[in-house]
Amino acid sequence: MNKLNAAIFGATGYTGEELVRRLARHPLVEIVALTSRQAVGKSASDVFPWLDRRSSLGKLQFEAPDVARLKGRVDVAFLALPHGVAAEHASPLLEAGIRVIDLSADFRIRDPQVYQQFYGHEHPVPGLLAGAVYGLPERHRQGIRKANLVASPGCYPTSVLVPVLPLISAGQIRPSSIVAVSMSGVSGAGRTVESRLMFVECNESVRPYGLPAHRHLAEIEQEISLAAGETVQIQFAPHLVPLNRGIATTIHVDPSSPITEEQIGATLNSVYGEEPFIRLLPPPSFPDVKNVAYTNAIEVSWRVDPRTGKVILMSAEDNLVKGAAGQAIQCLNVMQDWDEALGLN
Repeated sequence: MNKLNAAIFGATGYTGEELVRRLARHPLVEIVALTSRQAVGKSASDVFPWLDRRSSLGKLQFEAPDVARLKGRVDVAFLALPHGVAAEHASPLLEAGIRVIDLSADFRIRDPQVYQQFYGHEHPVPGLLAGAVYGLPERHRQGIRKANLVASPGCYPTSVLVPVLPLISAGQIRPSSIVAVSMSGVSGAGRTVESRLMFVECNESVRPYGLPAHRHLAEIEQEISLAAGETVQIQFAPHLVPLNRGIATTIHVDPSSPITEEQIGATLNSVYGEEPFIRLLPPPSFPDVKNVAYTNAIEVSWRVDPRTGKVILMSAEDNLVKGAAGQAIQCLNVMQDWDEALGLN
């Protein structure tokens, strides 16, 4: 079988490097182009010392993000670029017949006005939004399979949406009562040189940020509203914790009517029981970031508080894998009708 030729835009960031590391081991993908304005002319092994300098990938030189040079060479492009920048490349890539998997926020939000509200500028190519598919395979697998433009979900939204969506669809919880608290490792902020992200500033520290409306809240509310069949707003509080990678999320929500842990487990099992990357942990187990680090798995557990009657949902994932690069590769596998675990185990 001929390999699929892939390009990675913005390959020098944490997410871009994770894509390189995993696609390099994908049996059906060949990385043929790496782009980065800062690394043009450098070999991949100069930027990623863990690569064998003698290998074809190790010798591959970084190039400027020029779509014209990729036409005819590339079948799929991963955009590991900042929001706003990714959208500028998507249109010419699609016109060149190259399928696009975007890891920025540029195509996750369907309403351009909501995008402008949360990201502070007009959407560069609003005409592409209607054709983009939200890349949560466990929810939108059929749409992803046919898509030419996939918007890979954010790391926080994945950690919130995976636990809540089946219960919303089943009418077992009240979406408007959701209060989600997440804790993320520092790599979630990207490979950014900022004093607040320096080791001495983050180590031995935990702090909230992005309140009251973190940017990821837009796509969380969008997907919850779609599942609920009505417009829903929730509370979401992200925190920075001194980990390299990983997200732990705890969600408190009111049930629609009194519910048991067994009923919650039955609903989650009916939806996720055969999903390769979702680990359901019935009571008394709890999710743990160390169990999912460097994997595309997300752990999910649940409780019912007998004192308050509230439902407590919990998840843990690797923000760079299931929360970013791994999920994007899972989407590629779905798009190609391949085994979803290729390149991810």
